[in-house]
Amino acid sequence: MDMNASDLAALRMLIVREQRGHWVSPHDIASHLAISTASTTKLLDRLTRSGHLERRPHPHDRRARVVVLSEAARTEFYRHLGARMTKMRVAAESYSDDELRAIVRFLGDMEEALTPAPDANRPADE
Repeated sequence: MDMNASDLAALRMLIVREQRGHWVSPHDIASHLAISTASTTKLLDRLTRSGHLERRPHPHDRRARVVVLSEAARTEFYRHLGARMTKMRVAAESYSDDELRAIVRFLGDMEEALTPAPDANRPADE
């Protein structure tokens, strides 16, 4: 789709939340991607300019804004990744909830094991 990993992750998050009927705020995107509000603003500006996103007033809170996929982005996303997502969903359906919890725990443990520990000899601000 000719975009960076953060942009694609934001679109994927919006697809998933949309399927669940949830509204997405800029703060939700920042939290999901673990990026600053400044970086989130740049990401949203970039994806809005490219026609992938729209910022709209929140339907229940006129002070807030929500972020939604444009129809063109939804079509493009499913054209590129829809078949792969369907295959992944079918594969996941063959596991029980208990098995999936064990897999999630395992992957979390592996992530923790592979994340370098802070160097005790290095100052914290480096």
